[in-house]
Amino acid sequence: MDERLLVAFAFIESSGFLAPIVFILFHILRQFVFIPVVLVCMAGGILFGSVLGSLYSLIGLTLLSIGFYFVIHKMPKTKEKLLTTKSKWFGRHAKLTVGQIAVLRLIPFVHYQLLNVCLMERKPGLKDYAVSSFWANLPLAFFYTVFGEFISQFSISMMILILFALSILFYVLREKVIVMKWKEFFQPAKS
Repeated sequence: MDERLLVAFAFIESSGFLAPIVFILFHILRQFVFIPVVLVCMAGGILFGSVLGSLYSLIGLTLLSIGFYFVIHKMPKTKEKLLTTKSKWFGRHAKLTVGQIAVLRLIPFVHYQLLNVCLMERKPGLKDYAVSSFWANLPLAFFYTVFGEFISQFSISMMILILFALSILFYVLREKVIVMKWKEFFQPAKS
């Protein structure tokens, strides 16, 4: 994976004024060569700096999410697999908020497309989905582009502390609604 990544970024760096366009397209294509989102965002910070790297990553991730919106509707079996995985990870009735999805995107080992499916459940219309996708991708693009080079230097205890803080944030941003079935609500009193 490192060799493919180095070749891709050497090409982007040498492409001159087309570099931002190539980088944005690389965000869209990176899933087919199994390169994590985090690495691409970090590389954006190295290649373009914090501000432009964040902007290009945000554009690329949002275009990727919009493309996913159209593709997943043509692949019902894949969508069902992702929904089954969602049920296993978050529960059958869980409907994640946009804030929770944004926090989960900051955790590198959570599947990006799974979170897109969760976002589609919350915002089924294209316009609402695209806007929500933009907001859910914003922390990911900003955090990993700006702080990416420092994260690799963190100690294990610091990484555990960051994951713990993200877990608390995930809990705080949850939707505070309880779904109860009719039968569960009107259960006969046990003696």
